[in-house]
Amino acid sequence: MQDVMKAIMDYDDVDAWMTAMFLYNSALKEVGTKLEILNDEFKHVHRYNPIEHIKTRIKSPESIVKKLKRYGYEISIENMIEYINDIAGVRLICSFTSDIYRLAEMIGNQSDLKVLTIKDYIKTPKESGYKSYHMLVSVPIFLSDSVVNTKVEIQIRTIAMDFWASLEHKIYYKFEGNAPEYISKELRDCAEMVSGLDEKMLSLNNAIQECLSREEAKQNENEASNHLQEAAKLGVL
Repeated sequence: MQDVMKAIMDYDDVDAWMTAMFLYNSALKEVGTKLEILNDEFKHVHRYNPIEHIKTRIKSPESIVKKLKRYGYEISIENMIEYINDIAGVRLICSFTSDIYRLAEMIGNQSDLKVLTIKDYIKTPKESGYKSYHMLVSVPIFLSDSVVNTKVEIQIRTIAMDFWASLEHKIYYKFEGNAPEYISKELRDCAEMVSGLDEKMLSLNNAIQECLSREEAKQNENEASNHLQEAAKLGVL
């Protein structure tokens, strides 16, 4: 087995770039299929699907160059592969915060995925208020003559977290990362509101599930009582 760097060493810059992008796209397909199967299995077994949406993307060349410059690295394919971990990205959108950790555990249990790093920005949010759960995984890509381990970043967040993060990205993009302090403060305040909403919705969902469980138990009890009464009438008991 080899990594992306070794797989492209014998190519010139153009072919190396095309090969790297092919591998990252293949890795997205592999991870996306695994996540869809996990979601279908969960729906089949538990009658509930934890994933609302799956979004995938390959980072644009412009974004890769900007990130390398921000990190202080020379612009090269080698540095791109070595230091940019989110070239291939998958975003999982869930309804509740409890789904995030459930999905992270399920992903970590996949035997052919290797979890490289975990960043829990839910327990420890960024200074901006950003919350999300990030997993960097390595997935094997089986080619005709080799197996190439390729990195994919998986972000898991709730619908509310994703809404906030999307708006925050648009706002900071307009200011090129230098938004006025009062706007940054408003965004942090909104992040607190989002956290409160997530907690409220999770609490409400738990209350609904408890109510349904009680109703189901009561219905089962009534059915059992009716069966006993019918049996007594027939002289079985």
